[in-house]
Amino acid sequence: MFRHIKDGAFLRQVSQDQMKAALHTYHPSRFLTTPKGRKVVKTVNTFKITILCGFITILVLRGTLGPGGLTWGSSPQVIDLREQIIMSQRERVLAQVEEAIPDEVTASKFVKEEEWDGVSPYTLGQKITDWDSQRETWNAQNPGMNKTVSGRPKMLLVSGSQPSPCANPMGDFYHLKFLKNRIDYARLHDLEFFYNMATFEKEMSSFWAKLPLLRKMMLNHPDVEWIWWMDSDAIFTDMTFEMPMEKYGKSNLIVHGFHNLLFEQQRWIGLNTGSFFLRNCQWSLDLLDVLAPFGPEGPTRVEAGKLLTAKLVDRPVFEADDQSALVYLILFGDPKWKANTYIEWEFLLHGYWKYVVYNYEEMMSKNHPGYGDDRWPFVTHFVGCKPCKLGATPENAECFKQMERAFNFADNQVLEKYGYTHTALGSFKTQKIRRDSVNPLGLYKLQPNSSGRSKETVSHSISKEES
Repeated sequence: MFRHIKDGAFLRQVSQDQMKAALHTYHPSRFLTTPKGRKVVKTVNTFKITILCGFITILVLRGTLGPGGLTWGSSPQVIDLREQIIMSQRERVLAQVEEAIPDEVTASKFVKEEEWDGVSPYTLGQKITDWDSQRETWNAQNPGMNKTVSGRPKMLLVSGSQPSPCANPMGDFYHLKFLKNRIDYARLHDLEFFYNMATFEKEMSSFWAKLPLLRKMMLNHPDVEWIWWMDSDAIFTDMTFEMPMEKYGKSNLIVHGFHNLLFEQQRWIGLNTGSFFLRNCQWSLDLLDVLAPFGPEGPTRVEAGKLLTAKLVDRPVFEADDQSALVYLILFGDPKWKANTYIEWEFLLHGYWKYVVYNYEEMMSKNHPGYGDDRWPFVTHFVGCKPCKLGATPENAECFKQMERAFNFADNQVLEKYGYTHTALGSFKTQKIRRDSVNPLGLYKLQPNSSGRSKETVSHSISKEES
């Protein structure tokens, strides 16, 4: 027993000596090499990066918001309208460049096309030089065909989307909703409407696909005085407003833009070709012919893009686009392009969605349709959104959410006539806002009878005095 006690005391003494030696040789770096130590280091580094990112974010916000610091104010939009539109121009074009996919199978499946040699300047077809006289003769032989029922010059609204299904089904769903919106507006304002899903020229892909389409519309509809192009990602949000076409006189092209950005600063985003009006005339055919050589897919478009980047302020290096080419022609081409182009800025032919969608409720509480400007935007344009892109991203989720709100904001103006409205701008559900009447056409007026109750009698158009 004595021996066991002695051995235990000896072991305790050895353990204490080992602990003292371990404490004597301990260094923090040894702990950092353990799994637990590495985890602590990783946590500390992450915390440092978070603080640094937060500091940088504060600096950026202070620079963006100006002297007001981090106070957002009553409006969720803190950037000037003009800067918003500049951003939207850039997003629109670069998004189309990114999504441009050659569709050679669709383009050549049914029609045998003439092969372009790639050396001679590209053309949209046979040169026409007497289109004005041809139209004049045609209209003389078909009197009244170039007028609407109300006597106004006939206008053709043209839009379209890709011939193949979207990778994201939600993209096709909102293409359908936006198509319904265009049909409603055309019906309300007595417009002809053409929606295209075909590839007319395989060399002219992406944003250039509109050129051969517009030329076909002009030549096959001599009765139409104006062609109105609208991108597939734009939607009418003022269903009452009509463009004052008499205001534009002899102008042949009406496009949204800003004079100082275009003529003074010579910026490539001085105008926007997402929604514009083109008169059906020889001048317009000539313009399409001059634009066409910039557009064929491949080396020609790439080299043309280098020219446009060199000549236009702040244009990134990418292939030629129709908007930049139009700016180039107005600034540096034949003076007739500038002379007959009207830069419209009073009405929102191009209302950048990030500027307008968050103000819909305020607009409804303070104003009414019919203005066409920032009080009630004529067109809301979802530039930068990629509804056909597969995969759920925060950007796409926000685009779809605001597309739904924009559609319902416009659709309420249509449904109101029938006594309905959406329960909320973000909901597809509807609710009744007015009871049906036995006098829907307003042909009767209420008159009290002998019992004191009112009854409806026919209100004749001719009064007793006139009879």
